Amino acid sequence: MSYFRPLFALLPGTPHPQTVHDLGVLHVPSGRVEVSDPYVALGDGLVATVPPGSYPVRVTVADVSEARDGSHPREAYLSLVISDAAPVAEVRLVSPDGAEPPTGDEFYGVGVDAGTVAFADAGAVTACMPPRDEDWYEDLFDNGTERSWFALQDDPEHYRNGCANITLPLATAGENIVLSHSGWGDGFYPVVSTHGADGTLLGLHIDLLVAGPEEPEDDEDEDAEEAVVAVGV
Repeated sequence: MSYFRPLFALLPGTPHPQTVHDLGVLHVPSGRVEVSDPYVALGDGLVATVPPGSYPVRVTVADVSEARDGSHPREAYLSLVISDAAPVAEVRLVSPDGAEPPTGDEFYGVGVDAGTVAFADAGAVTACMPPRDEDWYEDLFDNGTERSWFALQDDPEHYRNGCANITLPLATAGENIVLSHSGWGDGFYPVVSTHGADGTLLGLHIDLLVAGPEEPEDDEDEDAEEAVVAVGV
């Protein structure tokens, strides 16, 4: 199903001044990408299929200041770039593996409660994170060291402030997670895919609803919540 909003991911300049920043590579050996708020729902996020491989991740940052002077940057999109060999011809709403396509104004996406979104290999999350009964928050996310996930995300020398590319704790082959602050913060954000004229998958994108039209009205938000319930996110 085609996306109902314009997409400005990875574009330099409209409708706000935008900059695009490289966040390194995400390894996806299983071909299954999980999209989640990693501090709240890692292991339980939306899962979409891509060709197995390693792909660049980029964050598009929009300047939403009235003066357009760079004083109010917000993360507008987090993008997994599968291919840049063709121009984008179509933007589609993503349906999780095994789910029915959305209808009407419904959409699948990622629920955010900790102001952060992330891409990870779904198989790597299962294999390379400690057991769920361990305290991920105390042991990994905010353990008081420079290598904690919070510290890396807040370190402007590690890619950019608000973003991080982190090797998973039990990784044996570089399995990782790439994360970014989520624009305006908590909410529910669409996940979309871009395609070439022949249907070839070009990328996955989390639209953080910063660029483009205003957020949906209340009745559309209710439709979105119904879609969330449908996939148990």
